[in-house]
Amino acid sequence: MQALVYHGPGQKKLDDRDKPVVNSPTDAVVRITKTTICGTDLHILKGDVPTCKPGTTLGHEGVGVIDSIGAGVVTFKPGDRVLISCISACGRCDYCRKGMYSHCTTGGWILGNTIDGTQAEFVRIPHADTSLYPIPDGEDEEALVMLSDILPTGFECGVLNGKVQPGSTVAIVGSGPIGLAALLTAQLYSPSEIIMIDLDENRLAVGKKFGATATVNSTDGTAAQQVMALTGGRGVDTAIEAVGIPATFTLCEDIVTAGGTIANVGVHGVKADLHLERLWSHNITITTRLVDTVSMPMLLKTVQSQRIDAKQLITHHFKLSEILQAYDTFGRAADTKALKVIIEA
Repeated sequence: MQALVYHGPGQKKLDDRDKPVVNSPTDAVVRITKTTICGTDLHILKGDVPTCKPGTTLGHEGVGVIDSIGAGVVTFKPGDRVLISCISACGRCDYCRKGMYSHCTTGGWILGNTIDGTQAEFVRIPHADTSLYPIPDGEDEEALVMLSDILPTGFECGVLNGKVQPGSTVAIVGSGPIGLAALLTAQLYSPSEIIMIDLDENRLAVGKKFGATATVNSTDGTAAQQVMALTGGRGVDTAIEAVGIPATFTLCEDIVTAGGTIANVGVHGVKADLHLERLWSHNITITTRLVDTVSMPMLLKTVQSQRIDAKQLITHHFKLSEILQAYDTFGRAADTKALKVIIEA
């Protein structure tokens, strides 16, 4: 089969690999029909994720069809259409019993990280019964790919951790796919203001289209002042960091109001400064989280009911044979206006 393989920082290649096989009774092998590229994949290629070793097939999102199952899999059978969670969960360890699937002792974020992932024709899914979801008849597979990672990540790590409430003020720093997913799901809680902040005017325009009440271009370094002007000098109740660089985390510190919350979503490859000399007395909360995907069933219902239009996040389509072009398009989003790309295996 063909698979997109990580060969070290800055190096990737579409290689011929052996088709995966069932290694454990709880495994399933899934034939991928559609997958995508995540910003986290770009972080891996930058060398920000040392747990991902050269030789690993990238990707942790997708939908497909069950090809084979281990003897211990009881929920699925070959031929079933399934949605793949970016997080693998045994459902039995102490962390899973707390709903912290991301810290599962034999799972967590392993796909495309510590084991081969979904940017391939086939993928082995450990703990299949608790790491796959059946796809209802008639559902759009492309829209469901957005449920593998970005929608639950934006919702759980940004909206839930950020304590978004009716009437609250929210700023989302980063108007890429994750920031836009946070924007879409934040509206479930009816905040009074959602301010999108980014360097890219196209992505800010998309944010406005998706429901932002205001946008701020941070190119000139005055984003904090602009947010303060929009909030009457008060700052925001929730600042969601959706980029993963020191400057954007510092911006969140600059715009959060007393008693507010900074919800970090971005993947940070280097240290970021925490300005406790200013914030020690401000009663703020700082949250971090790796998505647990516990919200996937609920979000699936919101997509089915068209409360959230997940498909609007998709801007480009490619075949698996074109995945290097897909990476180039996704990595040059400012030029290509890419949000999420769909790759058909």
